[in-house]
Amino acid sequence: MRLRNVKGSRETIAASEYTIDSPENYKGKWSEVFGNDNPIYIEVGMGKGKFITTLAAMNPEINYIGIEKYSSVLVRAIEKRRELDISNLFFIRMDAENICDIFDENEISRIYLNFSDPWPKDRHAKRRLTSKEFFARYDRILESDGIVEFKTDNNMLFDFSLEQIPMANWEIVEFTRDLHHSGMSVGNIMTEYEEKFSSMGNNINKLIAKR
Repeated sequence: MRLRNVKGSRETIAASEYTIDSPENYKGKWSEVFGNDNPIYIEVGMGKGKFITTLAAMNPEINYIGIEKYSSVLVRAIEKRRELDISNLFFIRMDAENICDIFDENEISRIYLNFSDPWPKDRHAKRRLTSKEFFARYDRILESDGIVEFKTDNNMLFDFSLEQIPMANWEIVEFTRDLHHSGMSVGNIMTEYEEKFSSMGNNINKLIAKR
C-alpha cells in the first residue's frame, strides 16, 4: 500500500517533544527518559498510533514507546499524543531492523506487533516482523518473562508466523484465527486497520509468544 506523503511531517516529528532524537543514546537508560523504573512496552510499526495512545492513557503505571518508520503516519500519532495529559509515551522514527541498537538486554517487557507489513514476496521473508530473524532481535531486548503479541488480518502472514516462531525457539502459548469471537478478545484494543478490516468481514488473527 502506497502511503500519502504529508507535507511537513518530518519537520513536525523533529520538533515534537514526544519523539526521541538519537534514540541510540538511551540504550540501557530508557528509565531515565521516563523518570521511573516502570516496565516498558513497545509497539513496532504503530501506524497512526490509536492502539498505543489508548494503552498509555489506560495504564499510567506502564511506559510505552511507539516505533514507526513512516513520517506520514507517525505525525498522526503525535497529534493523538498531543491531546492526552500523559507522560508515559514517546515515539521513535526508525526502521525496526535496528532495534537492538536502541534497547539493551532485558530492557523491554512486552512487544506488540499489529497488522505488520506482510512483505509477500518470498525473497523479503526476513523483513517480516514475525520472522525468526526478527525474533532473534526480540530475544536480545526482552526480559526473561517478556512476551510478544501479534495481530493481523493476513492469513498467509499468520501461517508464516506460526511456523517461524517455534523455529526461533519461542513458544506460541495462545492463538486464534477469529479474535473477535474468541476468549482472547477480552480487553482487546482495536487499531485503525483492525477496525477497517473487521468491518469488511475479515477475520482477525492473534497470537501470544514467549521464550
